Amino acid sequence: MARLAAASLAGTAIEFYDFFVYGTAAALVLGPLFFPTVSPLAGTFAAFGTFAVGFLSRPLGSALFGPLGDRYGRRPVLVFSLLLTGVATVAVGFVPTYDSIGAAAPVLLLTLRFLQGLGLGGEWGGAVLLTAEHAPERRRGLWAGIPQIGPSVGFLLANGVMLALSATLSEADFRSWGWRVPFWAAAVLVATGLLLRAQLIESPQFRELAERGERAAAPLAEVVRGHWRLVLLTAGGLAVGYAVFYTVTTWSLAYGTERLGVDRTVMLGCVMAAVAALGAVTPLAAHLGDRFGRRSMCLAGCAGTVLWTFPMVALLGTGRAPLMFLGFLGALLAFVAMFAVTAAYLPELYEPRVRCTGAAVGYNLGGVLGGGLTPLVATALSRGDGPPWGVAAYLTGIALLSLGCFALLPETRPADGTDRPLPRPMEAGEAAV
Repeated sequence: MARLAAASLAGTAIEFYDFFVYGTAAALVLGPLFFPTVSPLAGTFAAFGTFAVGFLSRPLGSALFGPLGDRYGRRPVLVFSLLLTGVATVAVGFVPTYDSIGAAAPVLLLTLRFLQGLGLGGEWGGAVLLTAEHAPERRRGLWAGIPQIGPSVGFLLANGVMLALSATLSEADFRSWGWRVPFWAAAVLVATGLLLRAQLIESPQFRELAERGERAAAPLAEVVRGHWRLVLLTAGGLAVGYAVFYTVTTWSLAYGTERLGVDRTVMLGCVMAAVAALGAVTPLAAHLGDRFGRRSMCLAGCAGTVLWTFPMVALLGTGRAPLMFLGFLGALLAFVAMFAVTAAYLPELYEPRVRCTGAAVGYNLGGVLGGGLTPLVATALSRGDGPPWGVAAYLTGIALLSLGCFALLPETRPADGTDRPLPRPMEAGEAAV
């Protein structure tokens, strides 16, 4: 289990490095480089628009790779999704700017971002399922939560490289070529990830399905026909996690540097410190999910978000590093209560024959609702003078929506953590008890 979880964690970290490095570049430099003919604010909108495309393509990646995982195994999905995301990421580092090739530059950027999202849409389901389906039932939440550290590691790697370059290069050099280095570095990381994933073994539950001849013939059609309500509820429940995370890690960078005049390295440092704390407490939150239940943790995370969004915006508005860090930390601690248990919760909600498809589609639809649009909406809501209270109201609304969705989902683990069979998946039109 330790080797398997470590390999899944490494691969997930690399995939999310690829995804996050684009988000940071979009917040800091892509607007003026690829959309120079519009105002700085409109350029930020446009850059965040290309950022959103990666989220729109993630459910398509789930619809593509999820059925492959249910038909042919979780392991092949991990290899192909990592390769697709990695190649697209490296290619972003070679795209000429608008000054060189005109309108073709943002079109290429948009295409590569679409491919990034397509690959990541297949990554998450395969990684967490391979770990969750190997794990003992009493510790499924803890073991499945290990790959959930990957996004924090990927974010720290991506932004660590950006921070180092930003601190050591002149503004002209950073805008000329420095921002490309993190994308080029993805080539080394992807090669490492492929070597690690080549050594993984297929999950026992999938092998049993294959031996008994019980694999779904058309997993996506089966999910849409029989589990559509479950997919929508999980997507709505997870939306707040995406919204909070990308408000902190993407929108706040643009707002802090452009509107508050905070130095770029200070903003990156505050966000990175909060994300490092997030990664550190993820295993603890996952363990609490084994003890107190998955849904209970998700409900607590939604409630914490409702209580903390306005204080977070107020602390961000000060422009002072310690207070901004405190605001980010509180938001991400509420986020991790949901995020850490998701890797066990979603697989337990779906039956094994369609688990890779159902869990991945629900997870990535939540990304469309909460992640892709949030930087755009937050930028629009923060255009006026004074603290951006509209952003806090927006996050509060999404948190209440997610709270309602989680309330309608069943609990999948008992409070005492004892073993029991997985619950029967919800059918269309069925209410949670």
